[in-house]
Amino acid sequence: MVWPLALWLAVPGNLPLWQRIAGMEGSLAHRVWLLASFALLMTGAIAALLSLLAWPRLFRPAASGLLLVAAFNTHFMWQYGAVIDPTMFANVVQTDAREVRDLLSLSLLATVLLVAAPPLWWLWQRPLRARGSWQQAARNTAGVLAGLGLALLMALLSYQDLASLMRNQKALRYMANPLNTVYAATRLAADQWPRQAHALQPVGEDARLGASYAQQPRPPLLVLVVGETARADHFMLDGYARPTTPALARWQAQGELVNFSQVHSCGTNTQVSVPCLFSPLTRQQGGDQTPEHENLLDVLQRAGLAVLWLDNQSGCKGVCDRVPHASTLALQVPGLCEDGECFDAVMLQGLDQRIAALDPQRRARGVVVVMHQMGSHGPAYFKRTPASHKPFQPECRSNTLSDCPAEQLINAYDNTLAYTDHFLDQTLQWLQTQAQSGSHDTGLIYLSDHGESLGENGLYLHGVPYSFAPEQQTHVPMVAWLSPGLRERSGLSLDCLRARGADPISHDHFFHSVLGLMDVNTQAYRPALDALAPCAAPRVQAADLKPPSAG
Repeated sequence: MVWPLALWLAVPGNLPLWQRIAGMEGSLAHRVWLLASFALLMTGAIAALLSLLAWPRLFRPAASGLLLVAAFNTHFMWQYGAVIDPTMFANVVQTDAREVRDLLSLSLLATVLLVAAPPLWWLWQRPLRARGSWQQAARNTAGVLAGLGLALLMALLSYQDLASLMRNQKALRYMANPLNTVYAATRLAADQWPRQAHALQPVGEDARLGASYAQQPRPPLLVLVVGETARADHFMLDGYARPTTPALARWQAQGELVNFSQVHSCGTNTQVSVPCLFSPLTRQQGGDQTPEHENLLDVLQRAGLAVLWLDNQSGCKGVCDRVPHASTLALQVPGLCEDGECFDAVMLQGLDQRIAALDPQRRARGVVVVMHQMGSHGPAYFKRTPASHKPFQPECRSNTLSDCPAEQLINAYDNTLAYTDHFLDQTLQWLQTQAQSGSHDTGLIYLSDHGESLGENGLYLHGVPYSFAPEQQTHVPMVAWLSPGLRERSGLSLDCLRARGADPISHDHFFHSVLGLMDVNTQAYRPALDALAPCAAPRVQAADLKPPSAG
């Protein structure tokens, strides 16, 4: 059964790959040669893999799994332009029921039936021959050698062509079905398991609150909003022609909101970007890898501040594991929750009570609240906004994005940004009330985790490997609002911040910028990566404030 299945997986199981190669520039003869040589190389490699699995009790389940994986991959590569690399596979592993539901469609069912059903029926109809263990091992070994031999032969015969193809079309290496998934799963396991076996390395063990906390009249209250899938070139504040952020524009006109227009993300999916955003490491240092260190929230809590994570997404990806946190998943608030998920504004419901429930000693020092948005999470953009907040019509109401006219798809996506604008407006009004009442010096930083593709170059959603990800998936919006009291205690010049709003920064700056804003002194803080530091007064030596015990 090995070779027929290998041929099926290599040819019908890789239609998006063959379509991509067939559409490349070059003579017809050259493209036919590339298609044939690549198909034979993959047939040999898949046959070698199947031969390793060709044991009586293992073969059918394992081969069935590979067939189903190939079918699902085919659908998502065809419909969304996705590629399957280790970070994408990690995203798949972390996907929750709500995200799975958004991805289900009739076209997915049709692809699975066309790609997987015929070989599955054939596989389970064929009888298995009983052989002795040694005889089976010999046959399997011969199959592995034959498969590798064919793959090696084709690689040698077409080396120049394939090498040039892979150099110029890096995405193709992640489209080879189902070898891409086998590789991604193996890489992910090899990367994560050893790290998960060890405790995280502590960060900022020397963290202390700075002099601004000595005899402070009001404790600081900082809200960090982690956006989801917002791309900067669809933010009106960043020059987009449509009014996607009218409320933020009003706050900016009032003079206290600063827009940062040249911000780039650490990754192209939540699984990478959220941990990297809070990591003490830059992307170049490995902040985009499986975390080995504690993060920003650990340092803030260690310094003595109260920290709270509110999640309206599929979890905090480990970032909030050691601080108080809550999810909206089980909430059923009329008008804010429907069909098993809630709109982002639900995180403001009962927020005062949630903060009041935090440790009082920490709360008296200062509070940092993180809100993790559902934001613009696709492909079902239309589900992210209530009926009362859909200014752009008509909108795409399908999760098969390529089926929607481009203008309707953009309408649906822009509606999600308009709702984020509404949610941030509500949050800013709440913070302004807190500041005007004299209870806190307040501030907000909003920063999206990554961007999104909306059909440009045949790509949809996000998750393209960072090395060749398009600008739409890495250029993200960021704004900051600081009350007069918080600016005064941190020594920040609003005019300076506005003047530097177009300076290039990235997720690498977030960890250090928040520590600087909250006046947390630690050796982990690097002034060169504090995006606000050029506009701040010199930091004063830390006050002798012993932080309370963790809890």
